[in-house]
Amino acid sequence: MASWTEATRGAGTDDAASDGARQPGVAPAATAPSGPAVPAARGILHPELVGPVFRLGRYPAAPGVADYVEHYWAVEWDLPTERTQPSDVLSHPALHLTVEDADSPQHGVAMPAALVHGVLTRRFEITLRGSGRVIGAKLRPGALTALTGAPAHPLCDRVVPALDLFPGADALRDEVLALARDEDRCAALDAFLAARLPATPDPRCAAARDVVAHVMADRSLTRVDQVAAAHGLTVRTLQRLTRELVGVSAKWLIRRGRLQDAVADLQADPGADLGALAVRLGWYDQAHLTRDFTAAVGSSPARYARSLRAAARPEH
Repeated sequence: MASWTEATRGAGTDDAASDGARQPGVAPAATAPSGPAVPAARGILHPELVGPVFRLGRYPAAPGVADYVEHYWAVEWDLPTERTQPSDVLSHPALHLTVEDADSPQHGVAMPAALVHGVLTRRFEITLRGSGRVIGAKLRPGALTALTGAPAHPLCDRVVPALDLFPGADALRDEVLALARDEDRCAALDAFLAARLPATPDPRCAAARDVVAHVMADRSLTRVDQVAAAHGLTVRTLQRLTRELVGVSAKWLIRRGRLQDAVADLQADPGADLGALAVRLGWYDQAHLTRDFTAAVGSSPARYARSLRAAARPEH
């Protein structure tokens, strides 16, 4: 669930990137979101299909907690009995703590549940049915380790009971689901996480946040050694940092940032020249874009663009 609901306007820690700040050589600072709930778009492969069927909001975390939580998100859906709605997402490099309830099991887990979602390296697919609701905390890079002591990489491509990592998570589940307003649910999550904040911040968490923000925003970064040099790290130290605190390699982050931009650019202009798009986003040529895009999205960029054009045509 987290992977498609996390697709809010900012991708991972790349809020700046989604606001047109994909500028070479600029390492944006990771900042806490603010303001009311906002609609989602970035990362959902076919927002025109899912937008009408669920409500999605995004909310800021409390001061202090915001150092570890990029934002809270909430989603609800209520479909007629006979209707189902598939949704596909190209996930962002983030872990999530969620409290979920639904008419049917989600992620192979009986509902209700409190869960931790690791970073998904593949396309996320889910089919909505019946009714359900989720409130989640999108954790900043390094936050899971800071809050629980656990490394991020064993959770990659996994969903586990939150109780495995957060004592008291079942009580949190019951408390959150008893509340009616998103803001109150977020406040309960704030209190739960505030009680687990480390006494001394780990400087590696700030380093991981800076690396992820930079890589997801700067398309001039095409090699791991470039990222390491930009942050004053050895390649080995960088690889250890991203694996332990984010859950994936620096190379994966570079590729995922480019793929996120390719999806966003094709959604904005399904008729874009794919060769020019490939070179602009850092691929050697269109063939390399097609290989990476197909592996991640499940269809070639040309086929994906055709599906977007077809969806944009008015029905007759």
